[in-house]
Amino acid sequence: MTMNLFNQFLSPTFLGLPLIAIALMAPCLLYPSPAPGWQSNRWTTLQNWFIGSFIKQTLSPINTKGHSWALLLATLMVFLITLNTLGLLPYTFTPTTQLSLNMAFAVPLWLATVIMGFRNSPTHALGHLLPEGTPTPLVPILIIIESISLLIRPLALGVRLTANLTAGHLLIQLVSSAAFSLLLSQTTAASLAVGLLLLLTILEVAVAMIQAYVFVLLLSLYLQENV
Repeated sequence: MTMNLFNQFLSPTFLGLPLIAIALMAPCLLYPSPAPGWQSNRWTTLQNWFIGSFIKQTLSPINTKGHSWALLLATLMVFLITLNTLGLLPYTFTPTTQLSLNMAFAVPLWLATVIMGFRNSPTHALGHLLPEGTPTPLVPILIIIESISLLIRPLALGVRLTANLTAGHLLIQLVSSAAFSLLLSQTTAASLAVGLLLLLTILEVAVAMIQAYVFVLLLSLYLQENV
């Protein structure tokens, strides 16, 4: 039973070749680059409004040095939302349930913010490791604690996204399996399970969007600290 539950998170293969690359290319296929001659319609207007509002809200606390990250953060936001929501469709694979992929997103971007901070203002970047007014005996301990908290940030980013999506997929599979098994024997219980499954699906759509937003928002906060 345990193996059956977690088999859905295995990367699918075809003729020995992993299909995760196709899943990662799905957002690129869904959002083609518009030609200059295209007229604006409701979909493109809504898309532009969403991206503009997100960029304005995310970058408003950051000074102008960090505004060069606007395109990267907006692209990552749309990319993660698309991957997370497409993974809720039947017979699909969610790449963002793989910790290795999420860490591949988190570590380079977090490291880029740290390097930017040390390059622009080394004194200010090192000042985060030691709060002002710290008693002298606590200085070595606080430096170690702050260094660990700094290094654990990319791990927290990747694990948070992986854990939330994995838990949601497991809940959906458990409830759907219970509804299917009770369909013939206990119709009332099966109906309640189906209703619960619909509510869980709506909740998971919200979680898929929220977790993508939280991932990018935390990256913007790390960027704000270093610019």
